[in-house]
Amino acid sequence: MKRFSLFIALALLVVVQQTATAQQRPNFLVIQCDDLGYGDLECYGHPAIKTPNLNRLASQGVRFTSCYSAAPVCSPSRAGLVTGQTPTQVGIYDWIPGGSPMHVQASEITVAKLLKEAGYHTGLFGKWHCNGMFNSPQQPQPGDLGFEYWFATQNNASPSHEKPVNFVRNGEKVGPTSDFSCQVVAGEAGHWLEEIQDDGKPFFALVTFHEPHEPIASPDDLVKTYPDADKKGEALYYANVTNMDRAVGRLMQTIDKLGLADDTLVLFTSDNGPETLNRYPNAWRSHGSPGPLRGMKLHIYEGGIRVPGIARFPGKLEAGTESDVPVCSLDILPTFCELAGAEIPAGAKLDGTSLVGLMRGEPIERAKPLFWHYYRAFHNAKVAVRDGDWKLVALWDQGEVKPGAAYHKGDYSKIKDAKFTAFELYNLTEDIGETKDVSADHPEIVGRLKKALLEKYDEATANAPDWFAEAK
Repeated sequence: MKRFSLFIALALLVVVQQTATAQQRPNFLVIQCDDLGYGDLECYGHPAIKTPNLNRLASQGVRFTSCYSAAPVCSPSRAGLVTGQTPTQVGIYDWIPGGSPMHVQASEITVAKLLKEAGYHTGLFGKWHCNGMFNSPQQPQPGDLGFEYWFATQNNASPSHEKPVNFVRNGEKVGPTSDFSCQVVAGEAGHWLEEIQDDGKPFFALVTFHEPHEPIASPDDLVKTYPDADKKGEALYYANVTNMDRAVGRLMQTIDKLGLADDTLVLFTSDNGPETLNRYPNAWRSHGSPGPLRGMKLHIYEGGIRVPGIARFPGKLEAGTESDVPVCSLDILPTFCELAGAEIPAGAKLDGTSLVGLMRGEPIERAKPLFWHYYRAFHNAKVAVRDGDWKLVALWDQGEVKPGAAYHKGDYSKIKDAKFTAFELYNLTEDIGETKDVSADHPEIVGRLKKALLEKYDEATANAPDWFAEAK
């Protein structure tokens, strides 16, 4: 594949945005998987999993090699995507169990709200996981955060991916379904796309597949295509990713059939790195791969946050190319809003950066480095920043906090009072696997990035809510 600066190749989009009428502005389709690892796709080097539709999508557009999620775990990652803010800043510290007081508040700006206000149709299809009291007036629901139409679950597809029964459509329970979750979601999104086509408005659709998160279930015909997968649950996992790939193919066929391909920017990505096999008993089917990266889901190292990323926009993005420019799901809100002509409120504390400047051949001008925080990350590495080639990882003084247990009483003080006692520095261009800490060799870089990291940490935690205090 040819390498190039991705967003330079997007230069024609600026002309489109500056001259288009409301009806001609770009459509946006974001497809997000759940626990899909950096190395889980055929076009990212997986030796066994077949993903022909995503291979085709990559051949039609751009494959990111430094694409990041907002966090190494589901709810914070999703909150970051929809708000454009570091998840800690909006109070989403960990995954959200059912009944939890934690939620994205109605006062937050979201990409769906801003695009809706600018005249876009907005729809959500799949996993929501941005509140604990799902489909309840006690907390904001997708419709309160800008999605005019929503077909979603609170967290996982239940009882598994096969024939889930827990979808809700615009506040009404759907009941039993008759297919695998990704196909149910793709079918609903396709139906919505066909319905809105005659309206003349541009659209923003957020499609959030449950696959390949546990509890995994996969079609038998696909499981049988992996006879050489001899580890327990391995064929189920591989088939699960391939079934998701089929669902992506359905969506692309719908876009193409409706004549929307040339007017639609499609982004495909994942919410975090792959699940580990040894975290809990039901994870025996989780055979995801971080590829060459260190760590997996729940790690602040690259395997937890660097994810697949593919973009397609025929005629605007050069087909069959790749980019190593660091980009993040936090960038979606400011980038989409600029392309759509949607106004971002003055004083919004965004952590993402509009990438439209690069469409004019300019480098990304980030006011601050990319930043990640997850207080329950494995070991003591809890915070990181990336600036260009360099990544600084911060270790805290609060001791080990068990990963994956969700946010509990007493955790707030750990987050607010944390002190960082050691720092690791990696050159990701030379050492993608983060195998060599070079902090001793570059004290000036450590000092600069440490200052930026601590300043952002203080900013992110300054007004972060204590959910259990507020629930009293």
